[in-house]
Amino acid sequence: MAMKLIDAHTHVFEQLCGFGPRGELRPIGGGKARWANGDEIEMIPPGLGERSFTADTLAALLRENHVERAVLLQGSFYGFQNEYVLESARRYPDLFVPAATCDPFCKEAEYLLHRFIHEKGFRIVKFETSSGGGLMGYHDDFRIDGDVFRESFEMIAEAGATLVLDIGSPGMPSFQPEAVAKIAKRHPDMKILICHLLAPVLGDYKMLDEGLHMLALPNVWFDLAAVPWNVAPETYPYPTGQEFVKLAKRIVGAEKLVWGTDVPSPLTRDSYENLWRYLYEGNIFSDLELGQVMYKNAKDVYPL
Repeated sequence: MAMKLIDAHTHVFEQLCGFGPRGELRPIGGGKARWANGDEIEMIPPGLGERSFTADTLAALLRENHVERAVLLQGSFYGFQNEYVLESARRYPDLFVPAATCDPFCKEAEYLLHRFIHEKGFRIVKFETSSGGGLMGYHDDFRIDGDVFRESFEMIAEAGATLVLDIGSPGMPSFQPEAVAKIAKRHPDMKILICHLLAPVLGDYKMLDEGLHMLALPNVWFDLAAVPWNVAPETYPYPTGQEFVKLAKRIVGAEKLVWGTDVPSPLTRDSYENLWRYLYEGNIFSDLELGQVMYKNAKDVYPL
């Protein structure tokens, strides 16, 4: 089936340098990495990188799958890659759109964000606040709508940039849909995208329903990246993941859902094609709606 695709949630990293609740995450070869506490995880599938997932590798993967554009997001899991993300976008200007990030607890966070937006030209800023792989994994819990981010959000809004938030899964201290709703209402002209459809896992249907109702707002979108990953141990075609997407369509509308994959890690469990095909085979969307989710909506929320 011929379909136009924009992957709104991808990652590249020149050198894996993650950090989280288990300390630093360093590559050990073969696409695997080890946390400081000794836990080992598979990060990159065979053939796509030993210790890095480069812009060249991602570009080849996207072109093989006929993807027109991709947004390069960042977070603590792979390590901040601002310079490399920007270099990657300059290397492939017709393919990649870069997003910046920083830790708001840095003493110079305001300066960094100003530099990224006003000197380097980033038009997307992502903050991964999640307790699992983000800021609340290695900082004390905080309110997303509180003082920690207040100046950052104001700067992003004033610049007309898009704010991306990963607030983790239901049950985590970082899961604060009510806080994101307050931010969206405080800055009604700022476009906000929430990653992973609020990252529900098996058994989270009720909390997803509640969170989506709180966030059914004109300036809020949701990407579908890693929905299949989060419903493990289910496998393709991820029936619970399909039900989560159906629920989201009913509450916020197909026009607020944005397809993405979260590659490379999901490729350790399934093929790139299956990360979009499960939506098609689930008969969730009409042809028109599928075109919105897989392509048009990304252009609505991102500067593509």
